[in-house]
Amino acid sequence: MTPNPLLGVVYHWTGGLAAGSFYVPYKAVRKWSWETYWLVGGVFSWLIAPWVLASIMVPNVVAVLVESPPRAMCWAFFWGAMWGVGGLTFGLSVRYMGMSLGYAVALGYCAVFGTLMPPIFKGTFLAMLSTAKGSIIVGGMLVCVAGIAICGMAGRARDREKSRAGPAEFSFFKGILVATLAGILSASMSYAMTAGDPIGQVAVAKGAPVLWSGLPKLIVILAGGFVTNFVWCVFLNFKNRTGREYFSARLDEAPVEPSSEVGAVATAVAQRTATRVPLVANYAFCAMAGVTWYLQFFFYSMGETQMGAYQFSSWTLHMASIIIFSTLWGIALREWKGASTRTKRLISLGLAVLIASTLVVGLGNYIGK
Repeated sequence: MTPNPLLGVVYHWTGGLAAGSFYVPYKAVRKWSWETYWLVGGVFSWLIAPWVLASIMVPNVVAVLVESPPRAMCWAFFWGAMWGVGGLTFGLSVRYMGMSLGYAVALGYCAVFGTLMPPIFKGTFLAMLSTAKGSIIVGGMLVCVAGIAICGMAGRARDREKSRAGPAEFSFFKGILVATLAGILSASMSYAMTAGDPIGQVAVAKGAPVLWSGLPKLIVILAGGFVTNFVWCVFLNFKNRTGREYFSARLDEAPVEPSSEVGAVATAVAQRTATRVPLVANYAFCAMAGVTWYLQFFFYSMGETQMGAYQFSSWTLHMASIIIFSTLWGIALREWKGASTRTKRLISLGLAVLIASTLVVGLGNYIGK
């Protein structure tokens, strides 16, 4: 199949839309702790969706995995597990630096390491950099990082304008260390995708279309991510005594003493309503969020197949599109209400720079083609 960089950019943007949107259904989950709904959604993200879609799109997916090189399988699983750790530590960068600045710094590191490390590991980075088309793509990546930084500045300004103070535990030194760790480990998804390439080659040899050849490796990679997230969420379930939330439609709450007989009836009704957990709805919203999350890498794997020799630029496109669509969701949900005109102009500039970065990377890939 002849690569089509323009189509690849479209696939990556679609994946970015899914990544920037998946958390919206979680907002509809009621009376569940974070570890409960995160793990339920993760079962759909990291186990069910990868197997179902790969089984539909790829012939003999089990045979593909059985005949794939053990080295590729192990490294794909390992980097997937490391990516899972990065996702868990990401929250600390937000804790110490605030949401906007934490996101910007962590994703900035993630974009840089996720884009540059695969060709460096392969030993092709210097050769690629010596060509005009390679220089254009690296330039596009740097533009992307600049766009992420501008968006972070805008988000930080918005937070200050709303609260006139930083987060309660603001510590730039701690935050920069944790964001560095989170960004590097989160970039392990890019390493995992590269390490799993031999699995895709086996899939093609087994008759899978090139467009879907990345789906079997997602099964292995996301299984690694599931293990780390499962261990942490179950630990929190035990620590916080929230394990019963998976099965119980009621919460244990201390009864309120009524002031009269009439009050007793009203209080009983109120308590039954307050303690009732929408179990079916919670599972449905978690499934929706989980499948939407998976679609980011479903389309990412499709985009990779279209990027030709400069497949490494896929990660930059992915990061940029996530920032774009998550910021647009923030605007739609009125998170920027009350921000100054200067701050709104700054976020508009950041979005424009990120869009420009995808065009620059697309141009480099077109020249490469």
